[in-house]
Amino acid sequence: MASAATTPRNEALPAGGAERADLAAWLAVAAGTLGAFMATLDISIVNSSLPTIQGEIGASGTEGTWIATAYLVAEIVIIPMAAWLDRLLGLRTFLLVAAVLFTIFSVICGTADTLTQMIVGRVGQGFTGGAMIPTAQTIIAQRLPRSQQPIGIAAFGMTAILGPVLGPLVGGWLTENISWHYAFFLNLPICGILVLLLLIGLRHEPSRLHLFREADWLGIAGLALGLGGLTVFLEEGQREQWFSSELIRWMFAVTVFGFGLLIAGQVFARRPIIKLRLLLDRQFGSVALMGMVLGIVLYGTSYAIPQFLAAIADYNALQSGKVVLLAGIPSFLMMAFVPILLVRVDIRLAVGAGLLIMGVSALLDANLTIDSVGHDFTASQLLRGVGQILAMLFLSQAAIRSVPPAEAGDASGLFSAMRNLGGSFALAGIAIIQDQRSWFHSRRIEESLDANSVRVQEYLSTTAPSLGGPQAALRTLGQQIQGQALVMTYNDIFWIMGMGTFLVLPLVLFLRPLPKGAAPAAMH
Repeated sequence: MASAATTPRNEALPAGGAERADLAAWLAVAAGTLGAFMATLDISIVNSSLPTIQGEIGASGTEGTWIATAYLVAEIVIIPMAAWLDRLLGLRTFLLVAAVLFTIFSVICGTADTLTQMIVGRVGQGFTGGAMIPTAQTIIAQRLPRSQQPIGIAAFGMTAILGPVLGPLVGGWLTENISWHYAFFLNLPICGILVLLLLIGLRHEPSRLHLFREADWLGIAGLALGLGGLTVFLEEGQREQWFSSELIRWMFAVTVFGFGLLIAGQVFARRPIIKLRLLLDRQFGSVALMGMVLGIVLYGTSYAIPQFLAAIADYNALQSGKVVLLAGIPSFLMMAFVPILLVRVDIRLAVGAGLLIMGVSALLDANLTIDSVGHDFTASQLLRGVGQILAMLFLSQAAIRSVPPAEAGDASGLFSAMRNLGGSFALAGIAIIQDQRSWFHSRRIEESLDANSVRVQEYLSTTAPSLGGPQAALRTLGQQIQGQALVMTYNDIFWIMGMGTFLVLPLVLFLRPLPKGAAPAAMH
């Protein structure tokens, strides 16, 4: 199924390349951009307030990753289906249904008092919000003449970049000044405005319900089961001792069965939900792998930084959100130069520089100490903002340009899925590394501390009177060990992300220059 961004219906396009779009067209573009912004904002809006949410719904730190992962996994499933759903229901009906359901699932999240209820709401948000991201590009392609499409593309690009960056700040401010529940209730007035813009800016199109039979149901079921099973397998495997757990064995079986259905869909479906054979193309395969690593760093750092600041520096949600926002400053400033960059800068140089900067920014965060606070992330966050726009901007163009025009939509959907899959892997990986490496570092520190050593005895004798006795001093020492082990664990996490970025750098050599004079292609 092609991405909606590349399947414009010709009758919806303004006649003539030089014609200017009317007010209704711009309102439609505003609706699409607003929907995409809301969807991308909600990817990370919980990141800075996760410690608060986890405490109120009774979830552990590692279980809290489900709140973020559930959204990303649901997005991976729905984005490739957007074009088919657009044709099935008509664009306006499809977006209206998505906006209303997104509102309902946001209320479910905002009123959640258990982890299960929260995950159900986040999955629903991912499905419906993910549907609004590629359709924003459809509106740009359909309603704007080619001469004005760069404006719409720039607006959409800004939402794709700034949404995940602003999420932790918005969620943090609401958590600290009102309540974390309003990080989800915020979507209600936004959805109300979105529905109004859709009704004014888009005309009704008849549904084509006969297309229901054409769906790649094997692929859809396989994608949902495969990704769902894989997510549970990775998230719960460490806690359940992997294959010693019956749950993990079942999830492994579900994963294998699901991906088997997905592969069967590649063979039997007329239009597979995702054309996996595109990965065999040398250039597109390289782009997809670099996109996955990009997703790991983007979503991994935006999740790990707030968690570190909350656990080590005792930052509240708003303070953590401000630190994450720093990455959006250079991205916002550079968006004005997007058309120039696409024309003047060689794609290999741009992607290479972007990935190199992303890797360096991650390694800068791999030297944290127990005394590290928000300003210690300033340089890395600013660098990350430059790197992410260079890498994301040019990789998104390369994904579409590396395949024939007829398959550009499939390439767009697959690239988006790979990037989100990288983010899902990052969040699951962080949970696994936290469990394993925290234990490892704690044991190593404890092994270096001889209970009978002079330094340990001096510490206990010095601190015991002020803390209320030897037992209190021992507990304090244990807390300090845990704190140091956690810092070392986060250093491991950032080091892995940095080195992973460097490992895919040679793949830029497989990229081909973008066509001269070609208009930028919009995609998520």
